[in-house]
Amino acid sequence: MKNSSFKKLFIILSIIVAISGFSQGMLLPLISVIFERNGISSSVNGIHATSLYIGVFLSSFFIEGLVRKSGFKYMILIGGAIVALSLLLFPTLKTLSIWFILRLLIGVGDNMLHFSTQTWLTHMTPKHKLGRTISVYGFSFSAGFMLGPLLAKLVDVSEALPFILSAMLSIITISLVLLIHNEFPSSNVRPISMINTLKNFGDVIKTSWIAFMFPLLYGLFEAGLHSNFPVYGLRNGLDVTSITLILPAFSLGAILFQVPLGMFSDIHGRKKVLLCLTLIGSIIFLLGDFLPNTTFIMMGLFLIAGLFTGSFYGLGVSYMTDLTPKHNLPAGNLMIAMSFSIGSMIGPILGGTIIQISNGTIFFTMIAVFVFIVFILLLVHRTPQQIE
Repeated sequence: MKNSSFKKLFIILSIIVAISGFSQGMLLPLISVIFERNGISSSVNGIHATSLYIGVFLSSFFIEGLVRKSGFKYMILIGGAIVALSLLLFPTLKTLSIWFILRLLIGVGDNMLHFSTQTWLTHMTPKHKLGRTISVYGFSFSAGFMLGPLLAKLVDVSEALPFILSAMLSIITISLVLLIHNEFPSSNVRPISMINTLKNFGDVIKTSWIAFMFPLLYGLFEAGLHSNFPVYGLRNGLDVTSITLILPAFSLGAILFQVPLGMFSDIHGRKKVLLCLTLIGSIIFLLGDFLPNTTFIMMGLFLIAGLFTGSFYGLGVSYMTDLTPKHNLPAGNLMIAMSFSIGSMIGPILGGTIIQISNGTIFFTMIAVFVFIVFILLLVHRTPQQIE
């Protein structure tokens, strides 16, 4: 691909993933606040939040075959249409069961978007620029995710308004993909089928399982923070305005360090960087339950946590790409999404349950324990010879 064409592709895909992050960042705290105001328990609130990630997980089994047949461009268009339509239906179909289905559909659409944009970039980017490119891609998502909770504040104006505005932005942004020429993944050594997709997953696990721990972690604390912290905060004296200011601080931290950490990992190696980040991150999260629950202290905690752990997803993608043969990158990127969705399902359920059992006094310790476990796994993991 020519340099000018790659730049155009990169800019458009980064804009798309930024708006996708914006929608996700808005949706999680918005629905948590709506449910809390309607007297729904924190455990049910947490379980309901997993529906988005169930959609991500389930769709991972058929997306690879679809993108190999239709190409990246049309998968992005289909995914964007699903997300926008689902957002528009929220205000008109207000029941727990239907909202569960709508969030699940948004998970399917988001996975189509993220898988297509992410795989497209990992295919086209030279190895020596991979960390920088994926970190800028992650920066775009984090920027959108950071601004999303601010839109949730509009729930005080009209409950429907955040959903409608987010849908409109999604429609406008996804239309940009019409400016790009469609492309397809590298050919696979196996024919397209569900069985062969599972075989590809098995091959990727053998070479790259350790890399999937980082999107899993990122999903766990991203979904946990945005779904459970509004409940934790409201029960500890914070108001909705304070919560919508605290949540973006994590994404701001991620934005500030995303690109430098990506470039640093290109030079010094993904494993060394991730070892340092997981150790520091576990200590930071552990402090959360022992600090005063004030707006400024929580903003500081979220900012510092974002600085050191907000790059886990992007670094996990880069680490997976280092370890995975190119023909298996579609399967590897799908497993990144699956790992993220598993973490995102675990986070809200455990977080909501722990908040309920502890009467709102414990939450951050759970995240710290998971981050430290991954630190130990990475420490003892023997890195295989790099695969070109």
